[in-house]
Amino acid sequence: MRALPVCSTALLVALLAASPEVASAQMKLSPKATTPGGVETRYFTSIDGLMDGNADVILKETRQGKTVTAAVLDVCYPVAKNSDRKDRFVVNLQVAGQNLTGTTQSLGTKAPVSVKLLRKQAGDMFEFRGQITIGQTVTEVTSPDNSDLSEKEFLDNQTSDDGITPQPKDFTDVSPEAIAVKVKLDAATDFLKSLKGQEVEVTLASLNVGCDALRAGEQTINMSVDPERAGALLAKFKAMPGVTAAGWTAGMTEMDRTIRFPAADWRDGDKINRDKLATAVAGVLSRTLAAKPVSQSFNPATGKLKLVFKRPNQDFPALELTDTIEVAGLVSPDKPGTTDKLMLWIGSPATTTSDESSGAKLNLSDDASPDEEGDLPDDNGSIEALAKELKAQRWDADKSVWK
Repeated sequence: MRALPVCSTALLVALLAASPEVASAQMKLSPKATTPGGVETRYFTSIDGLMDGNADVILKETRQGKTVTAAVLDVCYPVAKNSDRKDRFVVNLQVAGQNLTGTTQSLGTKAPVSVKLLRKQAGDMFEFRGQITIGQTVTEVTSPDNSDLSEKEFLDNQTSDDGITPQPKDFTDVSPEAIAVKVKLDAATDFLKSLKGQEVEVTLASLNVGCDALRAGEQTINMSVDPERAGALLAKFKAMPGVTAAGWTAGMTEMDRTIRFPAADWRDGDKINRDKLATAVAGVLSRTLAAKPVSQSFNPATGKLKLVFKRPNQDFPALELTDTIEVAGLVSPDKPGTTDKLMLWIGSPATTTSDESSGAKLNLSDDASPDEEGDLPDDNGSIEALAKELKAQRWDADKSVWK
């Protein structure tokens, strides 16, 4: 939701006895930076030192001229050192000259919170010193040289893109297997429990409720599903309690390794004949990779294709070592709904070498990785060969069209 890192001190008004929902609502921003009578709203988003620098802080001040008339401090922080789990408190601060004080409790763990800050201004810069106590933990605040932002500047630094496209025109900007659901925090647990036993893969990282989610009151859950079931699942999810948005998002497909071709020869009724297509793909790759097909399978949850090949390793032929090559793929319609075209994405081949000869084995380790050398494994023109075999189009990234 916000692009700025944040770290410690003052905001709105009226949150001390508020519920989490009220607190979140009161943190919503007004588009007006000033009001009649010289009242102005200013923000601090870069106060240093809280929670070893890991706190995300917004201090919002209401000023009459240079005099602070109200302040609210919103702090989001890890519940424990090195933890990905976050808690948050929002406290209405009492203003007495240079002193800002207030008490509340955190919204998650309900820990008591006490804030005592001394605010000093020198020209355009501000200094904050004092203590913030959460439960039994006391954090010393020593933060000189802070600058403030106008409301317009603050809003300009906000981002709200959840990456969800409810109705994509095609699968060139989003991936056919990757879907996401935005759900209210109080409904997220029930939503996630409803996915147990279903053939979907939930992205583990999306289970972390970050500071943006805590402030918005909504969490985005990312999943991978079989592309042929994605549309029906999204329709089901949209009707579930607490869901505010659902659609496709970025995923595994890369357009430079994706081709598009007529669907007619690869359908049985309204279903893709995946086994037939996988066999054809394996036949092409066996030639480009100079390897023998060993197996082909589809992940029942995500629809992801896994092809396995083997070939003699040529680095030291006398040792009779074997290369095992794994290639991932994904076949799907080229857009949601009815279409007469299919898309096929093929990943870069991943090769491992082992001793599969008879008798005693040579133990091997391979510490090198493609990322270290900056090059992906050579697939010997596999994508171009597949495009020729399937009479397919390639994606023109410069013109953003199929060619």
